[in-house]
Amino acid sequence: MLAMIPFPEISPEIFSISLFGFDFALRWYALAYIVGIVIGWRIVVAALKQPRLWAAPGAPMNAKQAEDLLTWLIVGVILGGRLGYVLFYQFSDYLARPADILKIWQGGMSFHGGMLGFIFAAWIFTGRQTIPRLTTSDVLVLGVWPGLLLGRIANFINAELWGRPTDLPWGVAFPGYGAQDCGQAVAEICARHPSQLYEALLEGVVLGTVLIWAAWKHGALKRPGLTSGIFFAGYGLARFLVEFARQPDAQFISEGNPLGLALHVGGYGLTMGQLLSLPMILLGAWLIARARRV
Repeated sequence: MLAMIPFPEISPEIFSISLFGFDFALRWYALAYIVGIVIGWRIVVAALKQPRLWAAPGAPMNAKQAEDLLTWLIVGVILGGRLGYVLFYQFSDYLARPADILKIWQGGMSFHGGMLGFIFAAWIFTGRQTIPRLTTSDVLVLGVWPGLLLGRIANFINAELWGRPTDLPWGVAFPGYGAQDCGQAVAEICARHPSQLYEALLEGVVLGTVLIWAAWKHGALKRPGLTSGIFFAGYGLARFLVEFARQPDAQFISEGNPLGLALHVGGYGLTMGQLLSLPMILLGAWLIARARRV
């Protein structure tokens, strides 16, 4: 039998209560969003309050404006994440049942859609407040990585978004028919890449460390666009690499396309996640090059 790690017995729900005939539960995924937002917001406020991090004329906004912007960003991420998932991954299904688009409690959020919603909300807010947009982006990306880190850990706890089958010793035996349907022999257990933890490491720990170091030790916030470029390029590259180990959404898999490639020619191609990450990598590289010329 191949070496593998059994899936830990952790309930997706932290606790649940019944009130007036209804069940209410606090799930790890919801807590990850809440804690990630709080930590990210505190990082942003801390950066705004340190004049030494900024070139003249100083930080792009004050703590009160950052708090007001937070509400806009939360709405933008939720709406963008949901609409992105509908358009990028399940369009035909939701086109047949448009009312299901509103059922966000059933799951289905796209990071790339959430990022577009994030950008759109920030663009509208900064325009209304006449706040410089590029330096605002630079400080906001400093607070994104905690949510990415905790969100991916919550994905692991939920036993969702698991990776492709593997015989590596750290492969995880995720529960459920879908996770165990690897085409293996009868009675054998299927181990998969814990791709959620790969993303938590790369998008959260590694990218977060680089961003904090660049802002606090390297003076990156004094060069408009630099930390934004690091974030976009770093996240795009991390997601692009992890996609090689991540199981694609079922709607992209077919008998002639077992790897679930959204764009493929002759058995080679890119997954939807990789296609959506390429523009982020290019945008990030352009912003970094632009900031270094200033």
